[in-house]
Amino acid sequence: MTELHESARTGPGDAHFAVFTDRADAAAVARSLARTGSRTLAHASGRPWLVGHWHDEEVVTAEAGGAALAVIGCCPIDAGELRRRAARLRDLSELDTLARSLPGSFHLVGALGGRIRVQGTASGLRLVFHAEIDGVRVAATRADTLAAALDLDPDVEEVAVRLLWPAPYPLFETSLWRAVTAVPPQDALIVAADGRTVRHTRWWTPPEPDQPLTRAAPMIREALQEAVGARTRQGGVVSCDLSGGLDSTSVCFLADRSPARVVAGTWPGRDPADTDLEWARKAVSHLPDVEHVVWDADASPLVYEDLLTIDDLLDEPTIGVMDRSRVLHHLPGLAARGSRLHLTGIGGDHVAWCSEAYYHRMLRTRPLFAMRQLRGFRALWQWPLDGTVRALADSRPYGRWLAEAAGHLRDPLPPSVATGLGWGMAPRLFDWVTPQAEGMARRALHAAAATVSPLHPDRGMHSDLEQIRSCTRVIRQWDRMAAGVGLPMASPFLDDRVIEACLAVRPGERVTPWAYKPVLSAAMRGVVPEACLRRADKATASMDASNGLREHRADLLALWEDSRLEALGLVDGAALRRLARRPASPGLSDAILYSTIAAEVWLRGLARKRARVPRP
Repeated sequence: MTELHESARTGPGDAHFAVFTDRADAAAVARSLARTGSRTLAHASGRPWLVGHWHDEEVVTAEAGGAALAVIGCCPIDAGELRRRAARLRDLSELDTLARSLPGSFHLVGALGGRIRVQGTASGLRLVFHAEIDGVRVAATRADTLAAALDLDPDVEEVAVRLLWPAPYPLFETSLWRAVTAVPPQDALIVAADGRTVRHTRWWTPPEPDQPLTRAAPMIREALQEAVGARTRQGGVVSCDLSGGLDSTSVCFLADRSPARVVAGTWPGRDPADTDLEWARKAVSHLPDVEHVVWDADASPLVYEDLLTIDDLLDEPTIGVMDRSRVLHHLPGLAARGSRLHLTGIGGDHVAWCSEAYYHRMLRTRPLFAMRQLRGFRALWQWPLDGTVRALADSRPYGRWLAEAAGHLRDPLPPSVATGLGWGMAPRLFDWVTPQAEGMARRALHAAAATVSPLHPDRGMHSDLEQIRSCTRVIRQWDRMAAGVGLPMASPFLDDRVIEACLAVRPGERVTPWAYKPVLSAAMRGVVPEACLRRADKATASMDASNGLREHRADLLALWEDSRLEALGLVDGAALRRLARRPASPGLSDAILYSTIAAEVWLRGLARKRARVPRP
């Protein structure tokens, strides 16, 4: 069923592909898109079904009873079980149940009766896009694959939207090319047998957050254990981040229980007040079989490093480029120690904690409890009383909030209490963004506001889901970068089953001013020693960021010479060059440059490497 061209050299962690219906015209498009090194999975007819790049370890396929299934990514299902599922398949809608039952992180593709179905993950870590090419509807896991096939330039208005800080839902989930459609993470794409008609169908909804922590903790532990186990069950050597924080420490202890041998890496911060190394050593004292590697803090890259040389093939701008060098720096050293996969604790902040915005509704349903908790949050986050009252009294629906945000894009950054108890952080634009770009962003906000529904009626759950999906937009690019340097990464906290288990906890027990990540502490009790569960803070790496601004201001200045954004009329290049000469300018410590740098780096990379944009 699989054909591998002789020159293929795809390694694990870099799977990407396009999907085609079982038709002669679709086969012609598939053949025109295939390049040397492409792999092909065929329909029973012999016509191409999937064309792309993947490693044997990343794909499981099965055919039975006229149905075909493919799981691409990380999933412990074997071919025999997948074949049994295929044999029972009577309608593609039945794949909802299969997708919601499997651990790991993967794309699921099905073919039945001439139709195909393609879906990624509810987390947004694995996405699906589609476009019409020569009259045929083609699905793909990367937007730039389709854009390259159509020889498209990015849409200027879409680039302008990405200059918002931050771009709110749903604007950050669109494709940068108008002819390429993004499938929302909670939806699957169905392409009809005619090869042209398409629809999106919802396959995932978040759980009701109604489980007491005492009941949910074992389920969270099991889900996280399965997520780590899906990566470690093959044995060998795996590496883990070990910052000493609850997230990475939990992953490290779970990996230590697996058949794999573990190498743990700690990257101390440059700030003398950083206690990561102290907590990491405390954890390692309970892990006698784990090899502990401590990197030299002064040798580690700073934020903003190597921005001028980034040539990764990215299908959208990402603020992840700011930390690219820091993320990838230690991977070759871990690979040299035998690691075949690097596990991170990324995502723990997003699922083991949650938005205080749940208390907006809770104040109306459990007023006494909510008021007691809110007093604690006010003290913890230094929220002023008048601002807290205004935020709690604000009952605007999401669409109205989004529309009204369009009128305040040049305002100062919103207060943290409005962000914490509201629908999220209201977007802003800064002095260097042109009126032309501002007009584009306003139009996009108003257009979205006219039809949008929040990710959940409860603003707390909406905020949680938006933060998870914002995070995965960065991590999916980092994962590709890591695979490119030879050591793929995985973030078990961002598996759908782990997310579901955490989101099911009652919000009053999940986010509280009186405890730090109580969900993870409860779930890991008995796995992680009590001494390691007592940490109630995390390092911020703020010194690394501020030092990076100072030490790399020449690169930042060079970034705005011959700026692609300036050529498009979206930024004032002179204003950005003046700012680069003053790295201590007020506001820069709040990351307000990130979205602009991300867009500029992406456009430069796209122009430099357009011929290398991945085709199937």
